[in-house]
Amino acid sequence: MKSLQVGQAQDSGSHTDRSDQLSDKSIVIPNKLIAIADSFKGEHSWFIAPQIPTDFSIQVQETTYNVHKYPLISKCGYIGRLEIQPLISNSGNALKLENFPGGSETFETILKFCYGLPIDFSPDNIAALRCASEFLEMTEELEDGNLISKTEAFLTFVVLSSWKDTFTVLKSCENLSPWAENLQIVRRCCDSIAWKASKDELTGEDAAPNQECWWFNDVATFRIDHFMRIISAIRAKGTKPEIVGRCIMQYAKRWLPGMDVELEGLRGYGHEKYNLQFSIFSGVKKESTVHSKEQKTIIESLISIIPPQQEAVSCKFMLQMLKMAMMYSVSPALTTDLEKRVSMVLEDAEVNDLLIPRYQNGDQGKTVISMTNSSEECTMLDIDIVQRIVEYFLMHEQQQIQQQQKARKFNISRLLDNYLAEIARDPNLSITKFQVFAELLPENTRSYDDGLYRAIDIYLKTHPSLTEHDRKRLCKIMNCEKLSLDACLHAAQNERLPLRTVVQVLFSEQVKMRAAMQEKEPAQSGIQSEQEGDQTSATMDIKALKAELENVKSKMVELQNDYFELQQEYEKLSNKPKNSSGWSLNWRKIKNSLHTKPAGVEIGERQDTPKSPNTFLRRVNPRRRLSMS
Repeated sequence: MKSLQVGQAQDSGSHTDRSDQLSDKSIVIPNKLIAIADSFKGEHSWFIAPQIPTDFSIQVQETTYNVHKYPLISKCGYIGRLEIQPLISNSGNALKLENFPGGSETFETILKFCYGLPIDFSPDNIAALRCASEFLEMTEELEDGNLISKTEAFLTFVVLSSWKDTFTVLKSCENLSPWAENLQIVRRCCDSIAWKASKDELTGEDAAPNQECWWFNDVATFRIDHFMRIISAIRAKGTKPEIVGRCIMQYAKRWLPGMDVELEGLRGYGHEKYNLQFSIFSGVKKESTVHSKEQKTIIESLISIIPPQQEAVSCKFMLQMLKMAMMYSVSPALTTDLEKRVSMVLEDAEVNDLLIPRYQNGDQGKTVISMTNSSEECTMLDIDIVQRIVEYFLMHEQQQIQQQQKARKFNISRLLDNYLAEIARDPNLSITKFQVFAELLPENTRSYDDGLYRAIDIYLKTHPSLTEHDRKRLCKIMNCEKLSLDACLHAAQNERLPLRTVVQVLFSEQVKMRAAMQEKEPAQSGIQSEQEGDQTSATMDIKALKAELENVKSKMVELQNDYFELQQEYEKLSNKPKNSSGWSLNWRKIKNSLHTKPAGVEIGERQDTPKSPNTFLRRVNPRRRLSMS
């Protein structure tokens, strides 16, 4: 083998430092071709004869090629019609090719083709060669079988017929913009992939609901713009929206790693009102601006291509996308559209999915949210988003028939009560915001108010400085007649509730018992039947209420001991004449209130009420004993 130098000539005895010059390249020519070239005379003697010096220089990227002019001009129309500029060196003329598709590696392959050397086409280099040949205008008008026609034939008949080769070519097109787009290479590859994916047996009627198609992972490796082209082509082929949705979810899982992070309520964070901070992605380094823009582009693109059908993607996925949209400040139009999509399937949501942190404006996914004020805008969770979703849900429900409306609203009421219990732990949540959110649903949509009572109790426990007026205002939200027996038992001994609310709870329970005895039919049979069906879901709430009930009982025992001590002191002082008149009467009332059946003692205005063995009114006695102590 001999070599044809494609760099500046160098004498054998010269060892000059070339560190400041561009790199040299050479093309290897087989001996057979050189022998044939030596036999050529006349116009072909220049073609491959190694003794002919180079007369033309071309620079691609950082490499300069010193070649012969005529082999390139005979096949490259672009080089033939350009005006050659002189090079600084003494080696002739030079041409600098800016933005050459494929770079220097592709240009070397084209040089071999121009010198008549054999070249190999492969899925890795065919797209670059096709774009470079178009750049150099290597058309059939200059020579039959030029590079454009050869690369086009290989691309059409070899590459596009193979799934693997098509993926390889489309992946290589990511660095060939805009040439690959203008030459329709990207479109043809996307159409080929979509056609093969639509023919997959998993996209048929026998596809499992949660089964991933074999091509999901392959498609998820592409850049977002190429992925959108593939999804658009797949949808145009009539692929089921569930398949398209699962493919989008797979892509988001690969490119948006922050989607899997969930907030498990506010239990793990501090409750100091003026020192409230928490971290969402602990240990994650600060993202660069370029990466944040890429993430924002991916989020906006995925939101825009989600199929409109409700069964396309899950509610959990859309809420995860909504969190990411708020984190990276996605356009309000896309955010609003996503909120409306979530409201259509809100009954499938879970409480943890609705816990969307409140990000600072322009934070671009930064992890720390600091709250130094007690204003309503400094809540740890973004309650406004959930409120808008519920409002969209109610607007949609007005268009549904009454039967569907009742079932769906019952599910959403339980979800919102649990969400209220989570946000009630936020010490910065104002009572107005809590009340407005609790009253979003109409009163008739709740079959029972145990969940609402639990949320109110948590709010009162987190905000112990509320005035009596605010406590009464808060307790007016719930309907005491819709409380279960366990909730009534807890409310009767709950020191955080206003006295009037406790009396209402006891009175409503007494009315229900009397109605049941008189009519032989429970007035609340419908509610109780629904409560039995929901007993399993409310088990955790009842356990929490019972735990607090045990604490109240222990306090009652302590108060009973204090009463006995007071009674002994009273007996010692009862012998003194000055205390026998007024004190004896007062202590006798206390004693009677604890040892007799106080049918009317709880409500002071009704002393003449007939005594009744009511077990619920007796539960007011601990409150009386506590007030006396």
